[in-house]
Amino acid sequence: MSSTTDKIKGLVNDAVGNAKQGIGSATGDDKLRAEGKGQELKGDAQKTVGDAKDGIKNAADAVKRGL
Repeated sequence: MSSTTDKIKGLVNDAVGNAKQGIGSATGDDKLRAEGKGQELKGDAQKTVGDAKDGIKNAADAVKRGL
């Protein structure tokens, strides 16, 4: 999976997780709130993986250029 794909999936999971938390809070549904928090954390992790992939690629490109 590319870094961009990881970041996009992370943003989607983050947004859906936040929405679930909001709905869970509004309706008093603790299970939905917890599910939303889990999905938000998954999204954060996916975005971090995407950022790490970018960092590795940038470092490898710099080595190739002799920097």
